[in-house]
Amino acid sequence: MNMLVDLLPDTVEVDGEKYEINTDFRISVLFELLMQDDEVTNEEKIIHGLNLYYPVVPRNIHEAVEKMLWFYRCGKEAVENDSGSDSSSGKHPAQVFSFDSDDSYIYAAFLQQYGVDLQEVEKLHWWKFRAMFISLGENTEFVKIMGYRSIKTTSKMSKEQREFYRKMQKIHALPVSEKEREAEAILREALMNGDDISGLLQGGS
Repeated sequence: MNMLVDLLPDTVEVDGEKYEINTDFRISVLFELLMQDDEVTNEEKIIHGLNLYYPVVPRNIHEAVEKMLWFYRCGKEAVENDSGSDSSSGKHPAQVFSFDSDDSYIYAAFLQQYGVDLQEVEKLHWWKFRAMFISLGENTEFVKIMGYRSIKTTSKMSKEQREFYRKMQKIHALPVSEKEREAEAILREALMNGDDISGLLQGGS
């Protein structure tokens, strides 16, 4: 699928039949927030996701989920790095944005760069929104904040630079989930008490 030569889809094909799919960017933002919700089971995520995207959910659930994810990925094939792992270190990179925590920054960035008021626009295709989102410029506060979150302070930086970036990372830190907070509290208590933490570390891997 090529946005420059192909019309953006408003249906997907499941078992040879075309099914309407909700294309507005708000649906896919809600879907992404749903996928990140630790309080929702994987089975519930699938059910809620299907009901978000399909006005009429296809009977073939497996293929319906595949086509739903295809639409969410903007027609791109899934690749290994989609999991978010860092191929060089095997670790997951730090999250640099959140549709939940950064909503006002994203809104302001679209208004600043494109003159698009996301509150006023009645409907905006997810693929269009995504193309605009990943093309936001460094002059927007949102992109600057993502840069603060992702930058790694090194010894090559001056003391002032390191202090500045650490301050910005603290100011703009994304909130962790309730489960992460609980795990950190348990680990912190174990460290304070001098307990054996090997089991805790294995459980969090």
